Amino acid sequence: MTSLPNNDGLSHFDSTGQAHMVDVAGKKDSHRSAVASGTIRMKPETLAIIQQGTAKKGDVLGIARIAAIMAAKRTSDLIPLCHPLALTRVTVDFSIDTDQVAVSCTAQVETVGKTGVEMEALTAVQIGLLTIYDMCKAVDRGMVMQDIRVVEKHGGKSGDWVSLID
Repeated sequence: MTSLPNNDGLSHFDSTGQAHMVDVAGKKDSHRSAVASGTIRMKPETLAIIQQGTAKKGDVLGIARIAAIMAAKRTSDLIPLCHPLALTRVTVDFSIDTDQVAVSCTAQVETVGKTGVEMEALTAVQIGLLTIYDMCKAVDRGMVMQDIRVVEKHGGKSGDWVSLID
């Protein structure tokens, strides 16, 4: 195996190029938050089912919200090098865009701790959208998830960051 110096800014690799969990013991606890968003596009008929609440599996957005919150809490079980975090707040909102025939998901995650919550916010969004797909796939297998991204993060040593992409 080729030895890779840890000079590329990728903190999950040691000086020999081996993956490792970042040591955050020396970091100070601070209030940290992150917002992520994403969209799922679908057929107009599928969007109508979601809006009318007539999906055979139940309240699509209500169930997707619970799935997203649960996913944020379980991120370290899904992403191998993520630290398990005690989240202090998770909110998940869905908005329907009839012009784009899409549902957007926005998740905000907060903690007081030594590391950020960007991965938890991204996981919440992705699982929320996947749940919509799962609940509606019987009528629309062509749904497309897109534009899943961190919108902003606050706290920690690096401070605040807000995406310049609309």
